[in-house]
Amino acid sequence: MSKDYYKSLGISRDATEDDIKKAYRKMALKYHPDKNKAANAEEKFKEISEAYEVLSDKKKKDIYDSYGEEGLKGGIPGAGPGENFSYTFSGDPHATFETFFGGTDPFAQFFPSSGPGGPGMFNSGGPGMFQSFGGNNDFFNIADNLFPGGGGGGNVGRSHTFHSGMSGPGPERKKQDPAVTYDLEVSLEEILTGTSKKMKISRQVLNPDGLTSKIEDKVLCITIKPGWKAGTKVTFSKEGDARPNNIPADVIFVIRDKPHPKFKRDGSDLRYTAKLGLREALCGSCTLMVPTLEGSQIPLRLSDVITPSTVRRVSGKGLPYPKEIGRRGDIIINFDIKFPQHLSKTTQDILGDCLPKGPCE
Repeated sequence: MSKDYYKSLGISRDATEDDIKKAYRKMALKYHPDKNKAANAEEKFKEISEAYEVLSDKKKKDIYDSYGEEGLKGGIPGAGPGENFSYTFSGDPHATFETFFGGTDPFAQFFPSSGPGGPGMFNSGGPGMFQSFGGNNDFFNIADNLFPGGGGGGNVGRSHTFHSGMSGPGPERKKQDPAVTYDLEVSLEEILTGTSKKMKISRQVLNPDGLTSKIEDKVLCITIKPGWKAGTKVTFSKEGDARPNNIPADVIFVIRDKPHPKFKRDGSDLRYTAKLGLREALCGSCTLMVPTLEGSQIPLRLSDVITPSTVRRVSGKGLPYPKEIGRRGDIIINFDIKFPQHLSKTTQDILGDCLPKGPCE
């Protein structure tokens, strides 16, 4: 007697593709041998799997609709040599089930306890998934919501999560953890030329089961461009700790200027404070050797009176402008004039005669 695949799934011959998937899902869950202990459950499970294999495949379905089961087995009337189509059920309904649901347990993505070591979806020895939802009828309603529109395939339901209170199914978007921020000190010499730094971080990564995690080291390479300013952020997306129900945090490195023994940064300019004795400040006629980041020195002739507020510049020897290739800031020179701690009476008289009298307010 020819098999009626439509009857096996409980659908009509004008059923849509979604109707076929939905019917198989419901029947497969109902007659799965691990859940259904009836004597004919195994045979029924195999029957609906074969029906789904045929009706979910357009070519097989068309041949079955036109020529019945005999046409599937190579008996298409009038077919010439090499034109006949032959189909034989694989005989493994569990393989069909796993392909459809993406695993042996269609709820593994939502209820980790149903994985290895847990109670399991079809575990009759404990409070399995069927019992926790109050019986078969409630379970099938929940299944319809979990796999909307018929579902099917390895990705079924993977974008959904459940609230822990089991108040009902509903998609819940994963939230990303707050960004993890680290300060990264960079020397002025490195800002001058640009550099790259390798930073090793330790983070939690998920194991293949998607539930447990392990600590893993990863090296992040940070490329620092010439002239970058303090406060510049380098972001590595989603490199933070991974957990089953979160989106890993971004890891952010914030560029900070490393203190320099000679210079202080002022945007793209460098400030340098030169020490000058009182005689040199007043009499001039000396040459100041100004250091640079490259290690060389630039002579600067001082011929005028230098006061504590005097400023001199060496152009083009500062830091690069990050957005203007080839342009550099200046070295700005301030002066720290060293006054003597004590003068003899004779020296005071000589200075008093030489220096103009000024206000004493």
